Amino acid sequence: MVETISGALARRVALAAQGFGRPHPPAVGTRQLNALVHRLNLLQIDSVNVFERSHYLPAFARLGAYDKGALDALTFTGGGRYIEYWAHVAALIPVETWPLMRWKMDYYRHELMNGRDTWARSNAPMLDWLRAELADKGPLAASEIEHDANKRRGPWWGWSDVKIGLETLFYWGEVTTAGRNRFERRYALAEQILPAEILNREVSEADAVRELLRRSARAHGIGTLGDLADYYRIKKAPALAAIRELHDAGELIPVTVRGWEKNGKPIPAWLHPDARLPRRIEATALLSPFDPVVWERDRALRMFDFHYRIEIYTPQPKRVFGYYVLPLLIDDRVVGRVDLKSDRQAGVLRVQAVWAEPGAPAETAERLAALLRTTAAWQGLGEVTVADRGTLAPALRAQFGR
Repeated sequence: MVETISGALARRVALAAQGFGRPHPPAVGTRQLNALVHRLNLLQIDSVNVFERSHYLPAFARLGAYDKGALDALTFTGGGRYIEYWAHVAALIPVETWPLMRWKMDYYRHELMNGRDTWARSNAPMLDWLRAELADKGPLAASEIEHDANKRRGPWWGWSDVKIGLETLFYWGEVTTAGRNRFERRYALAEQILPAEILNREVSEADAVRELLRRSARAHGIGTLGDLADYYRIKKAPALAAIRELHDAGELIPVTVRGWEKNGKPIPAWLHPDARLPRRIEATALLSPFDPVVWERDRALRMFDFHYRIEIYTPQPKRVFGYYVLPLLIDDRVVGRVDLKSDRQAGVLRVQAVWAEPGAPAETAERLAALLRTTAAWQGLGEVTVADRGTLAPALRAQFGR
C-alpha cells in the first residue's frame, strides 16, 4: 500500500534533505563546507555577480556567514576534491562523480560529431591544435591562448573559435577544469588534472544513471520522477527504470503527497528511506535563483505554491519583480522575493525591490531585516538601503528606521 503524506511534511522533508532546519555552526570551515557540498552533490555555477555569484549562496543560506576564500580554495584551485562539469548545468561536483558523467560525455561527442553542419565536424583541425597546445602548455585560460581565431565574434558574450573548441572538448571530457582565476575558467587535458583511478574508472550508463538517481533522491528527500531526473538532467525513461530498480532494492519508498496532482490525479512520488521527517523547520534564508530548492520551477510551484521566473533576460520595462530576485525562505515556506544588489563601490547592500507572498507571516520584515544585516556584513558592506518598491518595502524600510 502506498503511504500518503501531507504537502507540509513533504516540504519539511525536502528542506531537511537540503540541509535546512539545523542551527548555523558557530564557525564555518573546510569540514562544514565539504559536508555541505557532498550533501547537495553539486553547486550550480552562474556568472551573474550583481549581488553574489550563485555557487557561494547555498552555503550562506544553510550555514550562515563564511569565508568565500575557503570555498574558493576547495573548488577553484585545481587538482582538489572538486571539479567542474555539465552535471545539472555548469556545476561543481566531487571528483569521484566525474566517471558517472562519461555517458553524457559520449552522448555529446556523438551529437556534435554526427550532427549535420556542426561546429565540431567542421573544425577538427582546431580541436587537434587545442589538444596539442594544452598538452604542451596547459593549464590555460582561453584568453591566454595565442591563435588568430581567438577573437570574440559579435557582442561581449560572443565566443571565439578557441573558446568554442575548449568548451567542446570540455563537454566531451577530454578537457577539464584546473580551477578559475577571477572567475575565468582554466582548461587542462583531463589526464593533467584527474587521478588515474578516476580517469580510468569505467561505469556503464545504466549503473551511472542508477547511482545519480540514488544521489538525487538523497539530496531531494522526496520527489517525483521529474524532480529526481532533473537533478542531473537525465531523461525520464532511463530515470524511471533506475527508480524502479532502487524501489525494488528498498532504496526508495513510493508515496502520495496530498496536493501534488496533475489533471486531478496524484503524481507518483518517492521518499528516500533515510530522509528526516521533521515536525518543524526553522530557517531564514535567501535562496539563489539556482539553488536546488527552487531551480526546478514546477517543483517550486508544487511544493511552495511559488511561481518563480528569473527576469535577468527580461527587458527592464517588462520586469515584474526585479532584475536579480532571490526567494525568501522563512521556516518551511517561501514567503517573499528580494531584488538585491551589492554596490561594492559605495559599500551598500541595495534592496531594489521586496515583495511579500500571500500569507507571509507578520514577522517577515523583522526576520528579513536581521538577515540582510548579516548578509551585508558577509559581503563586506556597511549599510543596507531599501528602495520604495514592492509590497514589503514599507515594513522593511521601517525596520531600518526609514
